[in-house]
Amino acid sequence: MTDVLLEQTDNGVRVLTLNRPEARNALSTELLRALPRAMADADEDDAVSVIVLTGADPAFCAGLDLRELGSTGGNLRSGATPSERGLAVPWPSIGKPVIGAVNGPAVTGGFELALQCDFLVASERARFGDTHARVGLVPAWGLSVLLPQAVGVRRAKEISLTGNFVDADEAHRIGLVNRVVPHESLMPTVLRIAPDIVANDGEAVRAVLGGYRAVAATTTDNGLRVEADLARSWNSGSGRFDPEEVERRRQGVINRGRSQL
Repeated sequence: MTDVLLEQTDNGVRVLTLNRPEARNALSTELLRALPRAMADADEDDAVSVIVLTGADPAFCAGLDLRELGSTGGNLRSGATPSERGLAVPWPSIGKPVIGAVNGPAVTGGFELALQCDFLVASERARFGDTHARVGLVPAWGLSVLLPQAVGVRRAKEISLTGNFVDADEAHRIGLVNRVVPHESLMPTVLRIAPDIVANDGEAVRAVLGGYRAVAATTTDNGLRVEADLARSWNSGSGRFDPEEVERRRQGVINRGRSQL
């Protein structure tokens, strides 16, 4: 496994750790290629029953690497992993539960990674922010569907249109995360929850989870397709996305984000 993504398996639980701490685990092309492979490998491994996704401190994930995005934009194209429904997702459809252990800021693409997890446990240091509009992008990994499911449409609109961050306690209050724990207790807490899933009948767990996902798909697939169509149009050569504009805005986006952490 490449160094930008670490993996550890113990007692049926595979922990995948985004490992670019110097860049706040921002999504480079290399990381975007490694993550779907690692998820697929975990899903296919009979020794794995639960997947945990976290980040190397101090962040969960700062989203797309703005340096790369503002130069070549290559990581924007690398992030378009196709799902079984043909929609862009951060990793292929898998049958095993994914717990997000949010250890710090989860921003834009990083926020979308968190929303793709089946449920979230957050450190007190967690922060959530959708800065697509600040950077000059639109969501492409389901945020406009998954965030309203979690917190309601009006609150989701406020989060996305302002770009303002939500702290861990507020995230818990509005139903975005299942629980908030002291930072040093995050992984011990997650690794106490995961074995309760491992101890159940594995096929039943996957069937129950598949049922939840199938029910959700009956109301979300059209929304995901609307988002995907918008993202393709926005990011195309004739669309609005411009790497030079991202680079122009980059430092301002970083500074404003830091002021809210």
